[in-house]
Amino acid sequence: MNLWGDLTILDGLLALGLVGCVYVYIRRLENRTPAALGEQVGAHKAILAKLRRREPMTPAEFEYATELVEDARSPLAYAIPAVLFSCGFFYVVGCLYELHVHGGNPSFRTFIGGIPMLSSTNIFGQLRRVARHQNKLPDIEIVDEAGADTRRLSSQTA
Repeated sequence: MNLWGDLTILDGLLALGLVGCVYVYIRRLENRTPAALGEQVGAHKAILAKLRRREPMTPAEFEYATELVEDARSPLAYAIPAVLFSCGFFYVVGCLYELHVHGGNPSFRTFIGGIPMLSSTNIFGQLRRVARHQNKLPDIEIVDEAGADTRRLSSQTA
């Protein structure tokens, strides 16, 4: 074996372990009771925009925002972009291994695996941006559905 072969095997084993982590994470998401707002189209984007601007939220919106942030903060959530990255890496090092064994020069096809690798960094960045909203949650003002009763959530009750 050479470097490319060893990297291919190592990455394949890592990808299998990460797939197990993704399976556990998805099972946890499927087994919990979803927030009511999660069923509405566009709620994710709207609630995160309200959280980003620190606008008052209803209790249902606050619950959904908390759920979104907690989901993004889970270490298992990062297994999803890691699997995607390792698939792209597996393709690249596998192609380089084959080129090393059988001879030849790398072509554009060899580096097609870079596309999922770049995509996974975008997913990772999106998860990090949502997870950073954790420090904004305690300062959100919660308003009653009617809009008459307001209170500020303290960090002791969060």
